[in-house]
Amino acid sequence: MERSESEEIKRIDTITQEISPTFCFAKWYHANIYFQTGETHSCYHPAPHKIDTAPLLENPSAIHNTAQKKKERAAMMRGEQPAGCNYCWKIEAMGKDYVSDRKQRNQTIFFKHRLKAVKEGGAEFDVNPEYLEVSFGNECNFRCGYCHPKASSRYYQEIKQHGPYDMVKNHRCDIDWFQIFEEENNPYLDAFWRWWPELSKELHILRITGGEPTIQQSTYRLFDMLDADPKPELELNCNSNLGGKPKQLEKFTNRVNDLLTNSKIRRFKMFTSIDTWGKRAEYIRDGLDIEVFERNLDYFMRNCEAPMVLMITFNIFSVTTFRTLLEKILEWRAKYNDVETHRWQRLGFDTPHLKEPLQYDINILPKEYLSYMRDHLQFIKENVDDNRKDAFSTLEYEKFRRVVDYMETTEYPLEKVIQGRQDFHKFFTEQNRRRGVNHIEVFPEMAEFFDLCETYVWNTII
Repeated sequence: MERSESEEIKRIDTITQEISPTFCFAKWYHANIYFQTGETHSCYHPAPHKIDTAPLLENPSAIHNTAQKKKERAAMMRGEQPAGCNYCWKIEAMGKDYVSDRKQRNQTIFFKHRLKAVKEGGAEFDVNPEYLEVSFGNECNFRCGYCHPKASSRYYQEIKQHGPYDMVKNHRCDIDWFQIFEEENNPYLDAFWRWWPELSKELHILRITGGEPTIQQSTYRLFDMLDADPKPELELNCNSNLGGKPKQLEKFTNRVNDLLTNSKIRRFKMFTSIDTWGKRAEYIRDGLDIEVFERNLDYFMRNCEAPMVLMITFNIFSVTTFRTLLEKILEWRAKYNDVETHRWQRLGFDTPHLKEPLQYDINILPKEYLSYMRDHLQFIKENVDDNRKDAFSTLEYEKFRRVVDYMETTEYPLEKVIQGRQDFHKFFTEQNRRRGVNHIEVFPEMAEFFDLCETYVWNTII
């Protein structure tokens, strides 16, 4: 009998404990590289660190196999918990039945030969990752509030015009401490193209993120390379905000279809971000036009057989109206899942909770807001059916349950709550001024919370 995904995660967790109880394959076989700043990490939870350019001329794989990663690999093999991975340690501290991203990634990466390679090579050997996520540049048509100028050219231009958000302690968005490398004359990107012939031999999944990849020249350079030198075992993924001009999305979709039709890649998967629905989503992700988003989503789903995954960055503005997006997901699943053609779910979603910046953190809300969260969780539960593609899955329910439990059980120190609420009032007051919006008009049910936060600006004593 075939195991469920949850059962498989538990089985692999038992096997990987042969190395250590804190071992994570991602530290070896996953990489995220941001070419515009020359930074890397092995998943999006730890903060990225700077790549040393010195080793790159002789060893282009050093854009992944950095000294810092090797130090963290060694710590994991000793059973230690590297501080940068606290996102997963906090989830696992809630109980053994909670599925952290570490455990889920171990299950997706696991192969016996990889387990053997780590046992024999330890922390020091240079690894060609099986999963690589790259950001070619920060060119982007959005300026999502919880994003950063490093990843968005529009946000970068806003900070150049108005200055940083220096009225807050969290997410000031200063730009004077880093350099943005353009796609041309970039030593990190040069190392990638030199590494590509060797890297692509073992690469299983390549994911392009942004900025906005559909408008970046390196994305189409990669398509040209795959056209000339196919990688029929490679799965290509792409993050897109689906907010670009329809003609651009059509061009991108046609190029993907050509690669798939001619077996030049094995598979393609599209990822997009949306955190609630309607005007509320547009407030969170400045630049989003919800009608354009849905039009582009519809074009892609109708003209490409590839699946799409919604990356829901669950944040303070998702709490009150998340159900509107859940209802939309059910509508899309009923619309785009063709039982005769597709054996897999075409429209997936994930619900990682946002930790930073603090003013977006759900845990600065009063606990009374948990009633919204429980209602959303109940709605998912009422629509769970693992045998239907137009329903939710048990794993999706469990993933959101951990977000609800995280909010319910987390008690920040008083000083952190006060700081978060002060920054909430100051940050969004200033953002509203700069962008000509008003979040109380968009989220009227949060007016009382905004007033509460204002009291902390003038009086830090409860």
